[in-house]
Amino acid sequence: MISFKSYLSEASGKNTHMTHIEDSVLYGGVKGAKEAILALRSLRDMLAGNSKGGGSDVTVKWDGAPAVFAGTDPSDGQFFVAKKGIFNKDPKVYKSVEDVKADTSGDLQAKLIVAFKELSKLGIKGVLQGDLMYTKSDLKTKKIDGVDHITFQPNTIVYAVPKNSTGGKMIKASKMGIVFHTSYTGTSFENMKASFNINLSSLKSAPSVWYQDARTKDLTGTALMDAAETKEVTEALSKAGKIFQKIAGSTLKAIEADPQLAQTLETYNNTFVRRSEELPADSKKHVDGLLKWSAERFEKERDKRKSDKGKEGVNKKEEEFMKFFSKENKNNLALIYDLQKAIVAAKLILIKKLDSIKEINTFIRTRNGFKVTGQEGFVAIDRTSGGAVKLVDRLEFSTNNFSKDVLKGWDH
Repeated sequence: MISFKSYLSEASGKNTHMTHIEDSVLYGGVKGAKEAILALRSLRDMLAGNSKGGGSDVTVKWDGAPAVFAGTDPSDGQFFVAKKGIFNKDPKVYKSVEDVKADTSGDLQAKLIVAFKELSKLGIKGVLQGDLMYTKSDLKTKKIDGVDHITFQPNTIVYAVPKNSTGGKMIKASKMGIVFHTSYTGTSFENMKASFNINLSSLKSAPSVWYQDARTKDLTGTALMDAAETKEVTEALSKAGKIFQKIAGSTLKAIEADPQLAQTLETYNNTFVRRSEELPADSKKHVDGLLKWSAERFEKERDKRKSDKGKEGVNKKEEEFMKFFSKENKNNLALIYDLQKAIVAAKLILIKKLDSIKEINTFIRTRNGFKVTGQEGFVAIDRTSGGAVKLVDRLEFSTNNFSKDVLKGWDH
């Protein structure tokens, strides 16, 4: 198997943000574009049952909240829980219920107190990061398709387990549920390194805690895609490869070297995602739309400035931004959009296959009842390099997130 890496690996830091695979073309330049294609080829081979050698692990992105860190502070050996402030210059960790109460309030405080009391029973060595899925009061009994289910809904997705199943009974008897997805090792919080290849076998059993890791079952050698589906992915990746060969490396390098430009390109693409629209089929028109949208943003920013000096500052920012958009770069940017669309086409087929093996039913809650939906997404991890890429059906997830007809966990 051809290995792949990404911007978060065992050697490069903390799991606080991960780039969508199609956006690695923007943030990673030539290397990022190559690695995106290689990652999808690797997944294709795995799901077609043709993976050889190292293979990949696939983890599920659970729609939980808040993110919780728990484990042993390497400086004093004390148990703690924490939010993402664990990686601040001055790490914010809670080593007692009193610590939690002093720094938090409301529902967050209540959940972190439960997490502190219950996770301390697991004997965690090192540090684990997970998504809190529920505490006792979040569990509901709902009838879905005529069957009673235990459900929990931390955010947008409703997770449902038949009430009388083994899993349903375990969840009902517990005080909290958490899905661990990342482990950390190091002599201090500052130098800790993240790994997705976690092993929970050493954790103690505690009936009050329903926990699991985010990995799916080992898919090596298991054919989930038929020949037609494999061919469809291969054609999308072949198209991606041909487009990539046409893009000038200088354009990709220029975007990679300017994170603010890359973020602007991603933000404009996200305006379509938020409206549940695909990117325009004509990528040259998409570039024209970007320039019009950017001009409007600068104009709005100018209007907010009352002084001539302030307006001139905006003019300089716009002038600097426009330097990138030479005729050559505009043509190459259109090709970059074409490349992203080819990557997304392959990604969506792979997501559909991965979602077919989920172990817990997922729904959205609408005003007209429950509707089946997919997982939030997946992370594919190379067993050799530890590199990871994020695969999310952004249109489906955005529709669920922003639709007024979809009720969230906090809606009644």
